[in-house]
Amino acid sequence: MQTENKKTKIPKGWKMTRLGEVAVFNYGKGLNTKNRIEGNIPVYGSSGITGFHNKALINGEGYIIGRKGTIGSINYSQIPFYPIDTVYYLTRKDIAIDFHYFYYLLKTLNLDKLNSDSAVPGLNRGRIYSLLIVIPESLKEQRAIAAILSSLDDKIELLREQNKTLEAIAQTIYKRWFVDFEFPVEDEKNSKLPSFQGGELKGYKSSGGKMVESELGEIPEGWKIGYLGDNILTNLSKTGIDNFEGEKIYLDTASVQGTNVIDLTSKISLQQRPSRANMQPKINSIWFAKMKNSKKALFFDKYSEWELNNCILSTGFAGLDVKEYAFYYLWNFITDDKFELIKDNFCNGTTMEAINNENIRKIKILIPAKEILELFSNRIKPLYGKVNLNQTSIQTLSALRDSLLPKLMSGKIRVPVTPES
Repeated sequence: MQTENKKTKIPKGWKMTRLGEVAVFNYGKGLNTKNRIEGNIPVYGSSGITGFHNKALINGEGYIIGRKGTIGSINYSQIPFYPIDTVYYLTRKDIAIDFHYFYYLLKTLNLDKLNSDSAVPGLNRGRIYSLLIVIPESLKEQRAIAAILSSLDDKIELLREQNKTLEAIAQTIYKRWFVDFEFPVEDEKNSKLPSFQGGELKGYKSSGGKMVESELGEIPEGWKIGYLGDNILTNLSKTGIDNFEGEKIYLDTASVQGTNVIDLTSKISLQQRPSRANMQPKINSIWFAKMKNSKKALFFDKYSEWELNNCILSTGFAGLDVKEYAFYYLWNFITDDKFELIKDNFCNGTTMEAINNENIRKIKILIPAKEILELFSNRIKPLYGKVNLNQTSIQTLSALRDSLLPKLMSGKIRVPVTPES
């Protein structure tokens, strides 16, 4: 972010202007919460997509900036969208600036620091417009800079899409085993001993496995019903973090999209950190966003050494400490759309609806036989091993992108371009 300074050195071929000369920060429009689950138009709040609607407010791509709540957050929609009143949506003025270059420029401006002086913190539009920025005069150079950063983002997105596919495969197996109850059995004579030898010849239910009535409907004989966070498989994580030196990465709900961490740039120290930076990730822990209409989740397993050593979570997440043999079962339970509907029904609050620990403990959960959970874990583990490798690559690429971003956007690193005719 540039400030008024006559000694500011401007790279050759670049110019200084104010952000207010480049873009208009328009107010989003309020939308009743109950309407955010209809249609397929994404509804954006300051923490990202909060639901869906049947009509778009903006009929095209655009940027969404958090005005209240997660102040200064930056989201981008490639398709028509609906920004609610906790955000600004951006439109460009006539000045020559590439749209994708502008996105990366916004990421360097520390907009979260421009709070209003009112009782309710918010992103002050007047302060935004007064910001001095330095940009290349040449659209060609702007596009070249954006192309470098976009190529890294594209690689990251490809890895994330691979992970979505792997997780979809895991979810399909989860539903076959624990929703349809067609976990594999060896044969009819030995139906209580699931086996992978010779392949999945028969499923439990279709091969005549005994079913019994329960609070959740018919379930296999010997299985039980418990409550989330308070059963033999899981316990709720407690608030509080371990002492640490130096800095760690702070992950709030705005840092996460779906099951992906999209922002690793927020750094905190033990002494200087937000009060909400008070949840300690542990091995074999699963986390989900408490807020209503916010489907976001993270897990930490034995492959997550880097995250466990370097990250602190927000109290906007609820955490579950899970037995290792049930870990991937619980992860697929939490990431199932059905869980999100159940969670939202238990949310309460006046301004921002969210679920509390008391209500988390009211969510019923199926507790399968231990041997089935162990078999499921063995079957699923290789998929999540690949997910972890992809996540490591994502972290490496993200770190490279984040180190290049300020240097490219300030002109400290110049991108060679041929002169425009």
